Amino acid sequence: MTAKPASSAAGSSRIAGASAADPRVTDGQAIPRHVAVIMDGNGRWAKSRRLPRVAGHKAGMDAVRSVVDAAPKLGIEVLTLYAFSSENWKRPQEEVGFLFGLLKTYLLGEIAELDANDVRVQCIGDWRALPAELVTLLEGAITRTANNRGLTLVLALNYGSRDELVRAVRKAVATNGHDSHAIDADMIDAALDTAHLPAPDLIVRTSGEQRLSNFLLWQSAYAELVFTETLWPDFDGAALADACAAYARRERRYGGL
Repeated sequence: MTAKPASSAAGSSRIAGASAADPRVTDGQAIPRHVAVIMDGNGRWAKSRRLPRVAGHKAGMDAVRSVVDAAPKLGIEVLTLYAFSSENWKRPQEEVGFLFGLLKTYLLGEIAELDANDVRVQCIGDWRALPAELVTLLEGAITRTANNRGLTLVLALNYGSRDELVRAVRKAVATNGHDSHAIDADMIDAALDTAHLPAPDLIVRTSGEQRLSNFLLWQSAYAELVFTETLWPDFDGAALADACAAYARRERRYGGL
């Protein structure tokens, strides 16, 4: 990854031009500005190797490091990772605790390098409802990297798109004096957790499953979808490049001709 500049100007956390469609072409190939990934298959990866599920989650951390390193080299500006859904609380308590421990390890072990490489960390979802120690670490990571201008790494934590939409509608209604007729798509956009980000151009799901699983339902209205059989622990920078190449072969019409 490109080293962090010696100095960076302070500014807001909003991505420039986030509200507009921004098709970009480099060397004749369309580049997705925002890639969102549903990281799936850790358990099946472990099962195929006769290992406990937690071993799959641990191996999945290596995949996270690989794609975070590769994304800016591919020209990606925003990388959103579906790290913990609001439904994941239904998993066994021991597994949930292990996932939180992995996130803690990642933040403690990687934040210095992320900062040095000009990566800006952000979160979406009801992430402040996570254990207090994790919330403190996440707040620290967000604050430390707030002025970075390289890759924006968005962690979707305790995230569910339906919950996000309910919160957004409530916020839009409260903001507009409870006049439901005044609410439009732009107002809902502005009330979402992702209001400061461009809509995802490409959503990738690993492990062969072909569904969004309550992830960025509003934001993915015109996103290109790529489903790969690769299990998440086996997904790496080369696999991300393949997904971007598949995106480049698509023609995005946004409902037009």
